[in-house]
Parts: sequence; C-alpha cells; structure tokens
Amino acid sequence: MSRVVVHILKKHDLHDCRSLYDLMVDPAVFPFVRHKSQSYEQYLFTTKQLIVEEESQGTCISRTIVNEQAAPIGTIQLYNITDRTGFLATWIGAPYFGQGYNGRAKEDFFSELFLENGIETVYLKVRKQNIRSKKAVEKLSYVQLANERKPQVYQSINESEPIYDLYQVERAAFLASRARTKVMECRMTRGWSDCRIHRQYAAGEEHSSLHPW
Repeated sequence: MSRVVVHILKKHDLHDCRSLYDLMVDPAVFPFVRHKSQSYEQYLFTTKQLIVEEESQGTCISRTIVNEQAAPIGTIQLYNITDRTGFLATWIGAPYFGQGYNGRAKEDFFSELFLENGIETVYLKVRKQNIRSKKAVEKLSYVQLANERKPQVYQSINESEPIYDLYQVERAAFLASRARTKVMECRMTRGWSDCRIHRQYAAGEEHSSLHPW
C-alpha cells in the first residue's frame, strides 16, 4: 500500500491571520518571532507586505504551516534572499510543540526551496539560549553548525555580541539525506529490487511540496 503524503505548507491566506496572530502572541512563542506585531491589524499589514515582497521583489519566500485538518499553526519563510542563499525563520504555535510539525515543515520547505526555487544554501540563526530550537535543528542530519565554516556570515549576525549560533543547510547535503531516507523507506515497504525512488532523488527530482490551496 502506498503511503499517503499529507502536505503541511500552503501559500499565505489573509483569512488565516487572526488564528496565526492568536498563536503568535503566546509568551512561549512571541520572543522568537521575527516580525513581532503588537496588534492583529499590524500582523495583517505585515503579512500583506510579505506577500507583496515575495511576488514583486523575490527577496522572500514565505508559507503558512497547517496541521492535518488544514488549520494554520505557524509560518516558515526564507528572507534576505541574495545569490541563491537566504535566512530561515519559522515558528509553531505552543499547542503544537513536540508533535513533529517543525521538522516536517522544514523538510517540505527545503524541498521547495532547493528543487523549485534554485536556492543553494539556507542559513539558520538560532539564539544560543534557545535550547528548544537548537535541539530541533541539531536533530536534522543535513544541518551543519557554520560558526567557523562561514565566519563572515557568523560575524554579520553577531555584530555587537555573540547572541546567535549559525547553522547552514546545503542543497547537496539535503538531497543526499533525502535520498538515503527514501531508499530505506522503499526497501522496507517494497523490497530493494522494486525500488526506483533513490534514482529520482539522486537526479534531483521531486514532486512539489506545496499544497495547491
């Protein structure tokens, strides 16, 4: 039996803003949000600006994270896109902590970035004291600590004092990790001789990760 794939990303819909704002202002979430809107109206305006920036300038790619019932539960975006690189920002509402949504959203988003948008490197800056986020990032096999690998980028995000750790995801590392995962899944469900998915991933092929909502 083939596995049913549930997509958890969609393009922004202004109708989701009220639900997202209510999740964002939770004290467990708000300190780590990139755009700290102080009111629903401000959050609505910021979301409109993101949509305009993405569509007209190409410096940002932003998506809403949804659960299996299609309810909005967070956002994920790549911003400051230059020379096929950018910075990742993501947040999940507190009621959905620890349910795997963060990792799944990143997997889907990276697939879209690397396979559909020509991105080569994604940087993640994580506050050194944000233990929850650091543990979540370090669980991903394709993520590398880049404090020493990319010293200029590291210094640029820590101009006054070392607040952030810098991580990076390279296109090649992500696709190699995905290929290994797909091969193992295929061997477990169909047997080695019947598995062809690993060839598709090795060639950089993938179906769109974005739900057509």
